[in-house]
Amino acid sequence: MKKISILFTCIASLFIYSCNQGAKKNQEASADAVLITNCYIAVFEKDTAHLKTQTDTSGKITGDLTMKYGEVQANALEKVINVGTIAGEFRGDTLFVDYTHTSGSINKKGFKNPLAFLKVGENLILGVGQIETHLGRSYFVKDKPIDFAIGRFKFVPVDCEK
Repeated sequence: MKKISILFTCIASLFIYSCNQGAKKNQEASADAVLITNCYIAVFEKDTAHLKTQTDTSGKITGDLTMKYGEVQANALEKVINVGTIAGEFRGDTLFVDYTHTSGSINKKGFKNPLAFLKVGENLILGVGQIETHLGRSYFVKDKPIDFAIGRFKFVPVDCEK
């Protein structure tokens, strides 16, 4: 009889524990709800870039980034269009993200690069920095500054398309 009551107690404990886990997951999911959606565009000579960001309650930023380069390079079969997603967060006034993208329609290989955007007022400026890869992961070189003055793309806010 004692074994049955211990077994019943264990089963009841597991049942109560598993019910609480579902509630925690729902709370986490609602905590990561999108609060703010922003859209930006940048134009530099014949190049354009479109950025759409979503910020959740925890401050994490996700979104889509498309970069279209206007000039066809010599021996290129097509114009370069980078299409992908971003994920990251602000550190101070700088948005650091990982940009996961494909480059062009012929090359289906995926790439993942770090990007940094400096927030100046409502605008975002894409920075240029030295990147290194270690064990298949690319990141900005520590102790090397990211230069926002020479950045090609300066994003200005625009209305998001519905």
